[in-house]
Amino acid sequence: MLYQFYEVQRSWLASASAGASIGAEWLANPRNPIGYTGFGPTISSAMEVFSRAASPRGKPGFGIATVDRDGTSFDVMETDVLKMPFGNLKHFTHPGLPKGAPRLLIVAPMSGHYATLLRGTVERMLENAEVYITDWADAKLVPTSAGNFDLDDYIDYVIAFLEHIGPGAHVMAVCQPSVPAFAATAIMNEDSHPCRPATLTMMGGPIDTREAPTEVNTMAITRPMAWFRQNLIQTVPRQYPGAGRRVYPGFLQLAGFMSMNLGNHMMSHYAMFKHLVVGDGDSADATKVFYDEYLAVCDMTAEFYLQTVNAVFKEHLLPRGLLTHRGRKVDLGAVTDTAILCIEGERDDISGVGQTKAALEVTPNLADEKKQYHLAPAVGHYGIFNGSKWRNLIAPIAEQWMADHGRSRLQAVA
Repeated sequence: MLYQFYEVQRSWLASASAGASIGAEWLANPRNPIGYTGFGPTISSAMEVFSRAASPRGKPGFGIATVDRDGTSFDVMETDVLKMPFGNLKHFTHPGLPKGAPRLLIVAPMSGHYATLLRGTVERMLENAEVYITDWADAKLVPTSAGNFDLDDYIDYVIAFLEHIGPGAHVMAVCQPSVPAFAATAIMNEDSHPCRPATLTMMGGPIDTREAPTEVNTMAITRPMAWFRQNLIQTVPRQYPGAGRRVYPGFLQLAGFMSMNLGNHMMSHYAMFKHLVVGDGDSADATKVFYDEYLAVCDMTAEFYLQTVNAVFKEHLLPRGLLTHRGRKVDLGAVTDTAILCIEGERDDISGVGQTKAALEVTPNLADEKKQYHLAPAVGHYGIFNGSKWRNLIAPIAEQWMADHGRSRLQAVA
């Protein structure tokens, strides 16, 4: 019933948003004399802010048309190179890349947002690398005939994507996928898989949530699994291709994140309102772009969500050496070849400081020179992979790590 109620509310808000948008445009029209009165710009700005907050959002596009490298702008080519039921492998490149440029797989979170949340990550790394990204599907759009998708499947997808890219690739996992990407790396190292990653960079990932628990971790620990099944898992309504599939809806995940920082979100919208009133369109646009992306959500399969809650946040199976993949133990001690870089933000309120760094402590057979840790000062969770500090301070560290530990060009194309 919750999903059906949400759909009714979404339909109502869509109508209200459209009306507010029309009203804002009417008041802002230079031919409308009311727009020049004292209250005209204020009402117009308020209606535009409401319209932006309430409007329905589909899957955004990456929209990376060009990239600058060494002072020259190059056209970006974006293609889906591998299509699978629950996610595609998307490829970005441009003619300005030198021969033998590193190939990087960015593993995007499956946590209620689309992979386009990492648009800034892709754009920055694309300056010097050929970039691939996991473009996960919205579970409500995947027919039940496609079967289930759980944590084991996620690991399988990461391995399949690396096999498609070929030997010598690098992996960057942002937040939640650090666990399955780490597991896939361990499995491929143990198998001496030719496509095992040369480096694995994990950013703000919940490798061991017993370290510096956050509000997200506390909720997972204090509530029984039955609570998650009964209160958060919903059935996809019949108007979607995935009708009948059990999912954790993206709108519930968004509500949780919004409630954690409600004051900050309210102040952001208020700042956008003030910028619009005084005609400062550039400052208002920055807030618009962020919320257009942040408010676009998608559903996760119930089995993946519940397994992740239990394995990662409640039982801490990976750092305890108890995680299995299709009945096989994931042995982190087998990681001997892939160089690991862990990056955390000092002000991260989702993955606490030390949770990602734990990966360096549970890989006893990996040489010290193949381990590195970086704590980004005054950076929150989203600042790790987006914004000026990401572009200017954090990305260069990841690029240098890839350069220092990349395999030879001959091996990369073998």
